[in-house]
Amino acid sequence: MNLVLFEAGEVNTPLPRTDARVGHILTVLRLQVGDRFDAGVINGPRGKATLTAIGPEEVGFSFIATVEPPPLDDVHLLLGLPRPQTARKILNEVAALGVASLHFFPAEKGERSYGTSSLWTSDEWRRHLKEGAAQAFDTRLPEVRHAAHLSAAVAGLPAGHRVALDNYEAPGRLIPTANRPLTLAFGPERGWSATERTSLRSAGFTLAHLGSRVLRTETAVVAAVAVAKALA
Repeated sequence: MNLVLFEAGEVNTPLPRTDARVGHILTVLRLQVGDRFDAGVINGPRGKATLTAIGPEEVGFSFIATVEPPPLDDVHLLLGLPRPQTARKILNEVAALGVASLHFFPAEKGERSYGTSSLWTSDEWRRHLKEGAAQAFDTRLPEVRHAAHLSAAVAGLPAGHRVALDNYEAPGRLIPTANRPLTLAFGPERGWSATERTSLRSAGFTLAHLGSRVLRTETAVVAAVAVAKALA
């Protein structure tokens, strides 16, 4: 945790000793009353917090904002809903990489039950975003949307350069690009269906691959975002 993140309503409000951030401040950073640490308000400014009190039930702190983080990169991800354990990794990593939004939909070769996971029915998904942003020393979180099907997900995307990653029909490799807005599309673990490829092409997506090796979905997402951002 390179940056302790607070919700807007938590600023200058005591936190319970059971809070994971308190454990990090007291156990990992080993701070005492009067010590300062790097902190930020989610989707707001970054600055310095000062530990003001350590009680048996709560700890107090004050926060002074010093800088507004830069905006997220205008990169958007379209994702066939993956397994929850895969989605957790993706949420964390792409928040650290600074993409602007993620658009999930139940792909034809995916499992619709993935959408009813506690990852999505609770606030767990947002926790993974916060962990990724904190790792990157940033306060900004990607927007996360869910659509009922591919066409609805595509309708929610910005216009711009569009690339769908595909191991089977792509004519060439994904190359770095400075084109923005940029949308990168990823199928579920079993890949795109023929109908989905047709729909993606009709929506202006070109197909590209990351080489001959078959990658895990979370690995492909990180690799593709890194390649695409290389010229940013």
